[in-house]
Amino acid sequence: MKSRKGFTLIELMVVILIVAILAAILVPIMRGRIDAAKWSEGKSGAGTISVALRAYCVEQGQDVTAAPTLADLNFQVADLAGKYFATGNYSITVGGGGTLYDESSGAFDYYITVSRPASISSGGPWYLMSDGTWTDTNPAGP
Repeated sequence: MKSRKGFTLIELMVVILIVAILAAILVPIMRGRIDAAKWSEGKSGAGTISVALRAYCVEQGQDVTAAPTLADLNFQVADLAGKYFATGNYSITVGGGGTLYDESSGAFDYYITVSRPASISSGGPWYLMSDGTWTDTNPAGP
């Protein structure tokens, strides 16, 4: 009798089933990693705004009570335009104390909101606090 070499139909079906299960598990994990990488662009832009905001407040030489616009900080529309985020995804809000910058103490109280663009499927908005920490909970409350 001749011996046959090769895989049976059952063996091939088992391999296909294993590959399908692995794909079903890995695709959502990879999707989350891709979104996290996209969010890094937005967070980088918020950090740039924070540095410019601090410089602006110190240059004023007085207490700052109102949040400046991005134009006040000398940002052009294209300056914050990336692959996923644009100028409209960022906003500056004065913190709960009502003073963005207190000249006498040198204290800052603000947060920068980074809203989610349509090209990102999950997460956000993110908030960069004046102390440099990030949160996904709205500092102003619900």
